[in-house]
Amino acid sequence: MRRILGLLPFYLFTFLPLQAQPSWVKKATKSVFTLKTFAADGSLIASSNGFFTGQNGEAVSSFSPFKGASRAIVIDAQGKETAVESILGANDIYDVVRFRVASNKTQPLPLCTTTMPEGSTVWLLPYHETKQLLSGPIRKAEKFMGNYDYYTVAITSPQHVENCPLLNESGEVIGLIQPSANAADSLSYAISVVFIDSLRMTGFSINEPVFQQTQVKKALPSDIKEANVALFLASSKNDSLAYAELVDDMISQFPAAPDGYTYKAQLAAAGGDFATADQFMNDAIRVSDPKDEAHYNFARLIYNKAIYQSAIPYDSWSLDKALSEIRQSIDISPLPSYQQLEAEILFAQKEYDAAYDIFIRLSQSSMRSAEIFYSAAKCKALQRDTTAMLALLDSCVGTFSKPYFKEAAPYLWERAEARRDAGKYRDAIADMNEYEKLMSAEINESFYYIRHQTHIQARLYQQALNDINRAIQMNPSETLYYAEKASLEIRVGLYDDAIATAQECIAVDPKASDGYLFLGLAQCLKDNKKEGIENLRKAKELGDPQADALIEKYSK
Repeated sequence: MRRILGLLPFYLFTFLPLQAQPSWVKKATKSVFTLKTFAADGSLIASSNGFFTGQNGEAVSSFSPFKGASRAIVIDAQGKETAVESILGANDIYDVVRFRVASNKTQPLPLCTTTMPEGSTVWLLPYHETKQLLSGPIRKAEKFMGNYDYYTVAITSPQHVENCPLLNESGEVIGLIQPSANAADSLSYAISVVFIDSLRMTGFSINEPVFQQTQVKKALPSDIKEANVALFLASSKNDSLAYAELVDDMISQFPAAPDGYTYKAQLAAAGGDFATADQFMNDAIRVSDPKDEAHYNFARLIYNKAIYQSAIPYDSWSLDKALSEIRQSIDISPLPSYQQLEAEILFAQKEYDAAYDIFIRLSQSSMRSAEIFYSAAKCKALQRDTTAMLALLDSCVGTFSKPYFKEAAPYLWERAEARRDAGKYRDAIADMNEYEKLMSAEINESFYYIRHQTHIQARLYQQALNDINRAIQMNPSETLYYAEKASLEIRVGLYDDAIATAQECIAVDPKASDGYLFLGLAQCLKDNKKEGIENLRKAKELGDPQADALIEKYSK
């Protein structure tokens, strides 16, 4: 919105002698400061101005100096230097920012919340009080974003006053002076300070492009729900230090809420400091009302430690302790999610009957899902109840309908493996085929090798050959696949094909015994025993344990 309006009539700005300055000037100068921003290596990026709008360090300026910056400071009228603590809001379109400095008490300028009429005299207040204070009339007040004002003022701004405040005769700030596109412009432009002061962080601000342009710390939103969203997004940014700082801010900003203590405990546990994690979880329980969710989070943290960090000793945390915590949650509020964790803890304690009973109960509740049936199936698998396990896996897959979506893929694969292990090979292949349709872009040669073996067990030899050929296409340097193919070709009487495959295997790795073994066997089966036994002896030299018996058999 910076503009050049051309040659329009205007009142010449006036220079006011010190004694004629408004009474509020001396006090107001305490609110204006110099802003300096720095890169990560400490080099200066930009120097500008700004002013305080709140008593607790809240201030406004241009956003441009913050781009690429890792650190910022302000220097007030007394020369005191204070670090910028965090950004409170920003708008890249209008190039403005709201931030807080690390100070418990600052001198703010009062804000004008009404539109100043055209012709009103206003004053441009520079960083330091001087003998000459610039003043001039408002030429135009235009609305933007519905309710905010953008002012054109008949003041020729000297150098280095951009982002200084423009005030009315009562000493209220109406706007922030923005630099003109033309240094010789006889007009100045100011954007509403009420607009800048309205800028706030939201839960999704961390993902907005404007905030990704600066490394200066961003404040948490003032609403705890929004703050939780911000922390969730920050946790996925791969910047553990910034996330840890935000967690500390959460505790400082919301000391009566359990969330910050819980996040702090999770960080401590992730670092193996379980004593500190225990302390913060007890703080979370202390401030919670009701306390069921805090007990649940504590139980989950202890359970995760037992499953994923069992090598790190901490006697105070055990599965019994986790079970005690989750049962306290259930006593307060028997939510299905709490009962699911209880079942998971019992499963980890090898209490499969008790865990199974809970999973089955949950399968008849709002928690009914593939995951619940799969968990129940695992209980039966470990009790060696194959019939019940397969029935539960059928119920697991049955929670999805055809055509399947990708969410069904892991459960189809689990059922395929269970069916194969139970000797239900063709049923297993049916699941593998469905899995292939869903995961065609992700599967590798291992899938085709496993299905190849299952096809053999189902006596579907042509399909087995097709799959081992796919495996070879995807990884032509793996000799195992050539050996498996040659073995199958011998099994079905395709001796010439087996000889060709074995020769390919030898070409890939002449030091591998498999190629010579199957080449020699195929040659012997074709009554070419002389060359066949030679190749079998070569396989023996390379350490193949099967070669001796074959040499003896075909040497007779």
